[in-house]
Amino acid sequence: MWKETLAALAGTLLLLQASPAAAEYPDKPIHLYVGFVPGGGTDVSARIVAQKLSTILKQQIVIENKPGASGLIAADMVAKAEPDGYTLLLANMQSTVAAPYVLPTSFDPIKDFTPVRYIGTVPNVLVINPTRRDFKSVQDLVKAARAKPGALTYASSGMGSPQHLTAAQFSQIEKVEMVHVPYKGSGQAVADLLGGQVDLNFDTLPGVIGQIQAGKLRPLAVTGAQRSARLPDVPTLAEAGVKGVDVVQWYAVLAPGKLPKPVLDRLDAALAETLKDPSVRAKLADQGMDVGGGPDTPAAFRAYVDAEWAKYGRLTRSLGMTKEQADGRAAKQ
Repeated sequence: MWKETLAALAGTLLLLQASPAAAEYPDKPIHLYVGFVPGGGTDVSARIVAQKLSTILKQQIVIENKPGASGLIAADMVAKAEPDGYTLLLANMQSTVAAPYVLPTSFDPIKDFTPVRYIGTVPNVLVINPTRRDFKSVQDLVKAARAKPGALTYASSGMGSPQHLTAAQFSQIEKVEMVHVPYKGSGQAVADLLGGQVDLNFDTLPGVIGQIQAGKLRPLAVTGAQRSARLPDVPTLAEAGVKGVDVVQWYAVLAPGKLPKPVLDRLDAALAETLKDPSVRAKLADQGMDVGGGPDTPAAFRAYVDAEWAKYGRLTRSLGMTKEQADGRAAKQ
């Protein structure tokens, strides 16, 4: 009898040692990585979510901005971190399912992450510097681009970003040529748009809503199927005569792959509670985000990520953007 009891105790001890949940997760600060400079949509969303999440988990949430490579530097750091729940990524469509097709990665975008909680989506908005009085509408911009191929420049937060993909798909549909100018985040891209160094940007709404409200940027169209509640007088691209643009920026929280289920469940529950908070929802909505409305469990979010991975694989290939296509072109030169 004592042998069976001893074996049971040993098994319990091993289980406790193997599970981070046994340490009463979380018992120390959590680091939330953002792959872009402060001030952009991803960074703003991270800070709104982190404030409430910290209160719920009773631990400090430390924002770590690691910009570069379209968010892949931060993603790489999280993918290779210990799967203990103390290193998380405020991810978006760009760093999760688009940029890995375009830029080299040393991690598997699907296998090396645990999808935790989907946050919401935001539309992109085509914005210009108000001094460009010759662009009163989207069609004015299209006519100018056709008249002088390659003369107009557009900013983005990096290769494979929603700004990049939207502008490239826009150019393909309208048969125009514009020059892509990538940055390390929306903050830098917007600064140069304000300074007149670039002509336009299909930025995410959170990254430019403040500048629009201040009259420093002028919106010509939003990319969603419906007009944005934050910009009710601004037409959709379809209403402006450009149909078929299909790029949706979403935000979510990811953890390293193989995150133990007790930790995943605790994090998911805390994030769900965070996103139900009226003040959090109001702040995110004020940035132009449609909170929720997507997968509401880690399993459903995993299926969503898989479907998005396939979608943006098709899109980047159709636009000739993938790293394999770029390598092929380089080899022929």
